[in-house]
Amino acid sequence: MIALLGYGKTTRAIARKVPHSRFFADIPQPFRDEEGFLVEPTSAYEPDQFTLAIPSPGLPPTHPLVTRSKTIMSDYDYFFDHFPYTIWVSGTNGKTTTTQMITHLLAPQGAISGGNIGTPVATLSPQAPIWVLESSSFTLHYTNRAKPNLYVLLPITPDHLAWHGSFQAYEEAKLKPIRQLREGEVAIVPKAYSSIQTRGKLITYEGVEDLATSFALDLERIPFQGPFLLDALLALAVEQILLFRTSYERMASFTIEAHKQEEFFDAKGRLWVDDSKATNIDATLAALQRYASYERIHLILGGDHKGVDLTPLIANLPKGTIVYAIGTATESIVRGCQRHGVPVYPCYQLQRAVETIDPFHTPSSVALLSPACSSLDQFTSYKERGERFKAAVLRKG
Repeated sequence: MIALLGYGKTTRAIARKVPHSRFFADIPQPFRDEEGFLVEPTSAYEPDQFTLAIPSPGLPPTHPLVTRSKTIMSDYDYFFDHFPYTIWVSGTNGKTTTTQMITHLLAPQGAISGGNIGTPVATLSPQAPIWVLESSSFTLHYTNRAKPNLYVLLPITPDHLAWHGSFQAYEEAKLKPIRQLREGEVAIVPKAYSSIQTRGKLITYEGVEDLATSFALDLERIPFQGPFLLDALLALAVEQILLFRTSYERMASFTIEAHKQEEFFDAKGRLWVDDSKATNIDATLAALQRYASYERIHLILGGDHKGVDLTPLIANLPKGTIVYAIGTATESIVRGCQRHGVPVYPCYQLQRAVETIDPFHTPSSVALLSPACSSLDQFTSYKERGERFKAAVLRKG
């Protein structure tokens, strides 16, 4: 019998595939959900009754359900024998967009996407010839048997340190698939990891220009800016490796999803930017770089900082930036801004931040929600945070 640790999208998908599995989660009393699955509290878990435990990816390795388990396996490992050709995408920023772009380019070949992008591997069709899996550090931490056929790794910078315990552990989770590659398989990775031992072929890159040169890609034909340009180049590189072609026109038809440097204007013609998906320092720095030419940047910063010190971000804010701090990180952001002489308003709530910005915002400034923090202290997701932000702005007019 299999124990499913945590009651989330991944474990619910497994329960539909694996009869007689049992849920355990941080709940006060057992209950049956609308599908009839019994969910029991952590206190009811008896590890000796189970041959295997599969955790929900968000469950940290320090959780009692995990530490008490005998054999832990990720959903990737459990379903690995049924995987078709798989492309895994990981890194700190850009995983989702790169996964979507690769899937867009390879859709004529029947590619579908899943993993951290929203569709658990348990529900993906094994008849599809190609799976493109956005692979989080959480899943990779628990994965020890499964491996990709082609691995795309974006740059790694500090994130999820509270979950992993250290940057080294976070980084190691991202690097694990490289070491598991077999002969004939490929990984595209930042040049910093060129010395990693692997039986696969490593293709390294240092940045946009380097990657474009390596794959003879014409930057003038790729209509994306900032971090999205690197995502597009990696997707085109994958297409070249697999199909020996470069589909510039198809790449140009790709649409960036909402909440990623999504620009909109209010009734007064002022620019606001919903970058709610920027949940770490590097993502916010990328957005700031894009808008650095503006006379003034009104930056909404904060949420749950996940154990990451935001000082490197605060110390490198462009000249003319004013910070509006929100969420549980408000007070630490205020202290950091005061130490570095950055103007800051402690707003705590997103609505209040929008109201505070409003009288100072002009057509020559930009108001940017790029929080560098998780949304889960006050919202159900970064999507809800972004929608609430846009609604607050449009109410102000």
